[in-house]
Amino acid sequence: MYVSGARQGVTEARRIVVKVGSSSLTTAAGGLDADRVDALVDVLAKVRSGGEREIVLVSSGAIAAGLAPLGLHRRPKDLARQQAAASVGQGLLVARYTASFARYGVRVGQVLLTSNDTSRRAHYRNAYRTLDQLLDMGALPIVNENDTVATDEIRFGDNDRLAALVAHLVRADLLVLLSDVDGLYDGDPSTPGTSRVAEVAGPEDLAGVTIGSAGKAGVGTGGMVTKVEAARIATAAGVPVVLTSASRAADALAGRDTGTYFHRTGRRSADRLLWLAHASAPQGSLTLDDGAVQAVVERHSSLLPAGIAAIEGEFTAGDPVELRDLEGRPVARGLVNFDAKEIPQLLGRSTRDLARELGPAYEREVVHRDDLVVLHPRQTP
Repeated sequence: MYVSGARQGVTEARRIVVKVGSSSLTTAAGGLDADRVDALVDVLAKVRSGGEREIVLVSSGAIAAGLAPLGLHRRPKDLARQQAAASVGQGLLVARYTASFARYGVRVGQVLLTSNDTSRRAHYRNAYRTLDQLLDMGALPIVNENDTVATDEIRFGDNDRLAALVAHLVRADLLVLLSDVDGLYDGDPSTPGTSRVAEVAGPEDLAGVTIGSAGKAGVGTGGMVTKVEAARIATAAGVPVVLTSASRAADALAGRDTGTYFHRTGRRSADRLLWLAHASAPQGSLTLDDGAVQAVVERHSSLLPAGIAAIEGEFTAGDPVELRDLEGRPVARGLVNFDAKEIPQLLGRSTRDLARELGPAYEREVVHRDDLVVLHPRQTP
């Protein structure tokens, strides 16, 4: 079998995260399609059969699976009925996977996450230990967002972003995103003249590409936009990505030229920086003067009290906060070292003066550079 040099990393990947969307597992009317589930399981079981490769499956489908049993004809828009559908559908989904993988003697373990589990460091470590232990014990983890309890404020919004974060969490070598489209196209795939984008080496390769929204089945929340964003998150963290259809999963995992291959664009970063950038919910904001913005964004310095012009929100030490420039644009995110009520007395003052007046505990950064991530590097004139 020929494998191009660009996709050599696919065949060499030992730990792989595979994400499958609702439209690839269910009927348009809602309810699981057993044949589709079995076809996916056939591929994944074969990939891990030699014992050299590990699979973590991030599976959508809980809400969609619960539609038909509850007499719902389409995905509800209100959160309460989504949660009800997920409550019914999650059991059906995992039961179907359990039975299907049992044909190969593969044990599965269910892991339900909310964004709190990746945005809070203690939860993040616990999630990693659970997933890593399941893999060490030869089980196949099946991850999904915990839709039954997630609120609008703590939802991932789609499982594509969840999959990218899980890929980083478990230190995966590869992320495979499966949907009902066989790759990224340079326009609407149904329009004559459009063509598949075989490889994406960086953001410049997406210039001029029209990226569509949710699929026609109407049972999922994502679309090509969320998949490309997930690919951006994963590749920036050093994890290459293959995007293709569920029907071509075997070819994708074998490294064949199918779908779209996103090359890694960065190196693996510290766990806290990835969740800080992509999974944390800022509890407030600090407005920085121009000098502080330049220091934080361009010199990667810590944020000192002297550079803060204003404060907004209620937060406590250790919470994530957004750092904004004077025009209100977010430029960074970080973990703050002071409670919100303490900061007004620090604004615009040097740490030396603060230590002399308030004590040595105030001779420190408001946000340390090790707990800070730049969101949008500024363009220098």
